[in-house]
Amino acid sequence: MTERTLAESAALDSMSTIDAVALMNQQDARAVAAVAAEASAVARAIDLIARKLAAGGRLLYFGAGTSGRLGVLDASECPPTFRTDPTLVQATIAGGESAMFRAVEGAEDSVSEGAAAVDAKNASAMDVVVGIAAGGTTPYVQGALSRAIERGCSTIFITCVEPFSGEPDVDVIIRPIVGPEVLTGSTRLKAGTATKLVLNQLTTLSMVRLGKVYGNLMVDLRATNQKLWERGARIVAVLTGLDHENSMAVLQRADGHVKRAVVMHK
Repeated sequence: MTERTLAESAALDSMSTIDAVALMNQQDARAVAAVAAEASAVARAIDLIARKLAAGGRLLYFGAGTSGRLGVLDASECPPTFRTDPTLVQATIAGGESAMFRAVEGAEDSVSEGAAAVDAKNASAMDVVVGIAAGGTTPYVQGALSRAIERGCSTIFITCVEPFSGEPDVDVIIRPIVGPEVLTGSTRLKAGTATKLVLNQLTTLSMVRLGKVYGNLMVDLRATNQKLWERGARIVAVLTGLDHENSMAVLQRADGHVKRAVVMHK
């Protein structure tokens, strides 16, 4: 599916810029629709993740290329947004940390490396392992999921292709079918967008289930920079009725903990 040619973009190289932009916008909308069509599967995955995290487990992402980078991005946002320990949500990319910035040739082609990555995390039945592979058959991800199943982990597979022979027997498959890319085979486009949307939902809503959100406020944020201190103070103001200056003062006394600041005021 991801390697097929999109008829609408067959003349991409000769389109006017505005027509090419319009085409990409039109195609990107399909990514949103594809994720919406997978709502039931995404909800099952969120409930599974929330149960495991509440019981002391971890959420572990494994991917290669764009899929791996998106996993790293999502995991890295959890500590500042939800005040989670960095070990709670982790991501491993084929080829290691350097693959975040520069492609590591052949890194995704090893089943054994994927399995070894799961072993290196000492993954267990307490954990949820999420394999991310837009094109479906990435050996590294298949190896990671197979080893995770062997180790008794709960497993989730995110892919943008139709069912295929040899597909891993995981607990939940999330399958946003976005269709061929505007640039043939470039899964950093619609498939990447759909994957990012799914990951957004998995972590955001599992953290909601864990009580890290009050209303729609990130009351467990970690104030690590001025922007987050200001946001924290605004949240304290909303919840206490204090003005900004006094909200910031009580937040500082609470070492940047919004929940603690609210309790201290009351």
